[in-house]
Parts: sequence; C-alpha cells; structure tokens
Amino acid sequence: MGYALNNIEQDGFRAILGNFAHQIIRTKYFLPMMQKIKNIIFDLGGVLVDLNEQSCIEAFEAIHAPTVGDYVRDHRTEDLFWDIEIGNSTTEEFCHEARRISGTTADNERIIWAWNQLLPGIADTKKSRLLELRQRYRLFLLSNTNDMHWRRCEQFFGQDGHRVEDYFERVFLSYKMHLVKPSAEIFRQVISETGITAEETLFIDDSPANCQTACQLGIHTLLNTTADEWLHKI
Repeated sequence: MGYALNNIEQDGFRAILGNFAHQIIRTKYFLPMMQKIKNIIFDLGGVLVDLNEQSCIEAFEAIHAPTVGDYVRDHRTEDLFWDIEIGNSTTEEFCHEARRISGTTADNERIIWAWNQLLPGIADTKKSRLLELRQRYRLFLLSNTNDMHWRRCEQFFGQDGHRVEDYFERVFLSYKMHLVKPSAEIFRQVISETGITAEETLFIDDSPANCQTACQLGIHTLLNTTADEWLHKI
C-alpha cells in the first residue's frame, strides 16, 4: 500500500535528506582536509562575534545621528567606516565626523556607545571551542575592525578570567596593519609574520570575497554562512 506525504511531511523529509547529504559532504571532503590543517585563521564579526545591525541603527537614532545609522543599514564601507578600519583616522576623528554628517551634539562617549551596539557579544560555546582548538592547532585572528570595536571585543574575550592571548597566538587587525581584507597583501603579511604555510592553513570568514582571495593564495577556506556554522564543521 502506498503512502502519500502531506506538504509538511515532505518538507520535513527534504530537510532530513538535506542534513544527511550535508553530513556526507562534510565527512567526504571537509574532514579529510582538516587532517592536513595545522593553522586556523578566524575572522571576527559574523564568525566569532555576533552582529546586531538593528540595535546599532536604533542606538544612533537614539543619539540623534540617524545618518550614521543609515551607513550601517546600507553596509557602507567607504569614507567614515573605511577610514577608521584601515587606520587612517582616530576614534576622536571618527566621532567628530559622525557629528558633522549627522548634526548630533552627542559626545564621544555616546557615539562610541552607539557604534558598539553592533557587537552584542561572543557566545560561550564559541569561546570554549576556541580553547579546545588551541590545543590542536595554531589559532590566529584576522579582522577588518577599528579601535572602538576591538576594545569591546577584548572585554568579551576577557570574561571568565581569560585573555585574548588564551585564544589566539597572534591577532591581526586592519586598523593597525593599514590593510584590509580582501586584499591579498593582508594575507601575505599574516603568512610572513607567522611562518605558516598556506596549504596547512584554514581561513574562516563570512565574506565570499575574503574567502576567494585566501583561496587564490592556496589557503583552505570555510565560508561561514550562519553565525555558528564553523562550530559544526571543525
């Protein structure tokens, strides 16, 4: 006797098949590759640190700087955000420019507060996994970021009595290097300064462009399409 699945059951069955196929792919391709890996380079935002754009937008609106909130909403990477991430401007200059373009009278502390609302925290499960991985791999951090966001992230990593150094052997930050992903030069500098080899390295990032550049240099990549995808793959 035949059995007809209703739409809900069909969707559930497809989901099960999809998960099963994903596990097969993971086992057949990703796990064997990991046997060759000695080094892992992590991105920060969207991989380790959660991102909350809406909270950041609302925070800028709360300090009467909706124009800056629009920058966040539109994912603008030029001028204001570009300068601070590549290290061409200071925190003081960032705050001054935020006041100029928005007309807000908020002081630096309030502007920094609003900007930092983009980063709500790092899940404990991710920090625990990093500590586990540190026992088996050389771990590095490579992030397009700025001084304000990095100071906030240092606080996240510093919880539970740990330090950034407990998680990563080296930290590479765009605003200190005056380089940003996806430029090939920023990856070359990481390789040069750490002495790692590309074929023994895995790079995890949520940007296809960043992963593409790393791949072109011979680095293995994992495109993190959801906040915790990497947790289930390595």
